[in-house]
Amino acid sequence: MAEVGKDGKGRLKIFLSFATGVGKTYRLLDEAHRRHKRGQDVAIGMIDPRKRQSTIEHMAGFEIIPPQKLKYGGREYETVNVDAIIKRHPFLVLIDDLEKKNPPGAGHEYRWQDVEQILEHGISVLTSMNVAHLESLNDKIADITGIRIADTVPDQLLHKAEEIEIIDATPRALINRLERGDIFPPEEIEKQKQTWFKEETLSALREIAMREAAGRVDEDVNEFRKKKRIEKLWATNDRVVICVSPTKSSLRLVRRGWRMAQKMNADALALFVEEKAPNEEEERILHDDFMLAERLGIRVETVKGKVLDEIIKYCKDHNITQLVVGHSEKSKLEQLTKGSLINDLVRELRTVDILVVAAESSGA
Repeated sequence: MAEVGKDGKGRLKIFLSFATGVGKTYRLLDEAHRRHKRGQDVAIGMIDPRKRQSTIEHMAGFEIIPPQKLKYGGREYETVNVDAIIKRHPFLVLIDDLEKKNPPGAGHEYRWQDVEQILEHGISVLTSMNVAHLESLNDKIADITGIRIADTVPDQLLHKAEEIEIIDATPRALINRLERGDIFPPEEIEKQKQTWFKEETLSALREIAMREAAGRVDEDVNEFRKKKRIEKLWATNDRVVICVSPTKSSLRLVRRGWRMAQKMNADALALFVEEKAPNEEEERILHDDFMLAERLGIRVETVKGKVLDEIIKYCKDHNITQLVVGHSEKSKLEQLTKGSLINDLVRELRTVDILVVAAESSGA
């Protein structure tokens, strides 16, 4: 991994795993020691050893840039001292837990934003995160675990990384570590075994992490083809349109549509058809949907008219190949008497593949 690219920005390497305790931080420090021996100027920007003696010992020998200390609600918090890191300007800085939310008063809301600023100043970063914190996976993780992750990292940041290294362990090995007290203090073990550390949950999360790593390999191959101008092998005509509704959240649809587009190496677009001016609640829903689309790099288009007519027209005018819509809120009787949008789309768009995304389960 080169320290600085032609654009003058630092380079990012992410150590990715499927759960806490797999060994991301230790492997990150391994990499840092190797680079330090090669003569690189390495400093620690933020690593929480979580009272693990092996991690504390592995941190020895590195300069630690003092964190920024902030007081809020009667407590003192530590966060990445971005200004101090930029002033010190090491070749490489270590910042663990990319997904962390910063305390009020920090320069950015999230640690990944701190990392982006540091990269902009030509400093390379080694960091780590669990796959469950990826923005586009938010619905899938909630379905698997029953827990909605609040602190997420935009997928675009992973796509900007120079390198992603998957850190792996078997679910059984990880549960053994948990039971030995190597991951969490004794009082938290039973709670963790009932949530994240069920063997079937860990297996599902591990598979997701492996798929993310495999997807990254595909991206690297595509990038190589582009550089070598092998256009025939990577060019695509697939275009994905995600239909956004003002009456209910479309976050699940946006994430699903984005992941579909990534797997197909296709363009993705979020389409909102405005039949009437949205009220205050509908504006809030649309704002959240549009903000997520922006974070994922999805272009948003708004057209005015009848929903069915405008979706059909847009798909035909722009040669859309994939359409993502949500389940209808109409009852069977209403569908019989007033018609079904999905049925009408299927009938009118015979050359378009239509994905109907399931509604979010009430327990997620």
